Amino acid sequence: MRAFAALLLTSFLQVVIFPVAGPLPVWRAALSWLALVPLLWLLLVEGRSWSAWKCAAVGYINGVLWYLGTCYWVYSTMHLYGGLPSPVAALVMVLFCLYLGLYHALFAGLLAVARRAGVAIALITAPFLWIGVELARARITSFPWNLLGYSQVDSYALTRIAPLTGVYGISFVLMVVNTAIAAAVVIPRKRIPTIAALCGAVLAAGVQNVGGWMAPQRQAGSQKAVLMQPNLSVGQEETEDAGTLARNFAGLSVQAASLDDSPSRIVLWPESPSPFYTNRPDFTAVATQLTEAVHAPLIAGAIGVEAAPNERRGYHVYNSAGLFLPSQGYVTRYDKIHLVPFGEFTPYASLLSFASGLTQAVGTFDRGSSRVPLSADGHRYGVFLCYESIFSDEVRQFVANGAEVLTNLSDDGWYGDTSAPFQHINMARMRAIENHRWILRDTNNGITASIDPNGRVVERMERHQRGAAAMHFDYLHDLTFYTRFGDVFAFICAGISVVLLLYAVTRQNIAID
Repeated sequence: MRAFAALLLTSFLQVVIFPVAGPLPVWRAALSWLALVPLLWLLLVEGRSWSAWKCAAVGYINGVLWYLGTCYWVYSTMHLYGGLPSPVAALVMVLFCLYLGLYHALFAGLLAVARRAGVAIALITAPFLWIGVELARARITSFPWNLLGYSQVDSYALTRIAPLTGVYGISFVLMVVNTAIAAAVVIPRKRIPTIAALCGAVLAAGVQNVGGWMAPQRQAGSQKAVLMQPNLSVGQEETEDAGTLARNFAGLSVQAASLDDSPSRIVLWPESPSPFYTNRPDFTAVATQLTEAVHAPLIAGAIGVEAAPNERRGYHVYNSAGLFLPSQGYVTRYDKIHLVPFGEFTPYASLLSFASGLTQAVGTFDRGSSRVPLSADGHRYGVFLCYESIFSDEVRQFVANGAEVLTNLSDDGWYGDTSAPFQHINMARMRAIENHRWILRDTNNGITASIDPNGRVVERMERHQRGAAAMHFDYLHDLTFYTRFGDVFAFICAGISVVLLLYAVTRQNIAID
């Protein structure tokens, strides 16, 4: 019964430290400092006689419950917007959680291996091992959604680590404190762990509360951008054709650009279900006219089409962001590289043909290949689309390649009225912190915002509104350590965890001999 209660408690705590149905309150973010303590107690005390496989099974249940609690929106995405029948959508969500829950199983199983060399070794290994598993989530299955460190995106003091280590450094600090607190329970008869746990808890509370006081005041940037939020229906046919929609968007964009006398540097239209194609003049002509009317470039979400005579279907189709310049029109585009499984392509299509309904609704896209920023009016814009914002090592490449500002074009309408849009923007905010860049985040139905280099939302539009807004930003040129070297910290943590695990296995073998 105690084991079951601890399992439910840690699963609950790991869910509520992220946005569930709206923005994340500070008091819930503070729970991240102890969310893993019940799991560590379960694996190191209650389960001290369990095999590594049994510990992995316990961790697996924890992982499945965690994904069900934080990624429940997969169901509505598949059913309401992907066109899948309700039972099939539910099955896809369950399979999704069963698959990704394996990472918690990996952590728990390997921690049990480390425990063979003693509880102290297991406690030392835990933070490094956790980061190694988070890195695997990003690099192997490519779904690093809601890494532990994202829970602290509003803690100015703690996010100062991110320009050095990325979000992984914040996760590491959280795990160190969780481990220190767990040590007081795991080794209750020794005063040193208890004192360390109490100091860790006090430090955590202090960082959580003082972080807000340390943050400098929000300051609007000196440059103006126009961000269009069309609020189009997702998964439904629009009654207006591409030309009519484009003219409507252009009119709203011109109005926003004329709200003050400052010149507009860039106009953004988001990734959306609008029927815009880079090879159709009903769209490109209006887009070009807009750039001439506001005397500024336009980066617009659109479908990129490119002839490919040697391919089976004779052409390539990309989820793209097209660049339009005054007097030149359409000049180039960014093609999305990291496509959404079941949204933009079907992985293992021959085995998962039951999910074809979703890909039929969205289309089957080809992958782009270049993260070179788009150049316009003497400035360089790093453009990434939708959930590419959750891949820290990929976004940093735009800045390393010269991007002075980051632009995230997204269609968060696929998430519906769930927690996902709020989780999504928090991950985009971390990209601003890691790379010390402004982010102009333009979405179909919210949350459209300008985000400063400290990850704070400076200006925003309310969700589910159609309109365009003038938002402010600045061009920056410095490069952070993380921008230059990427996930080196996470790889070091993974390497240390391997060394500690090998030590545990070797020590056990010596004891057996």
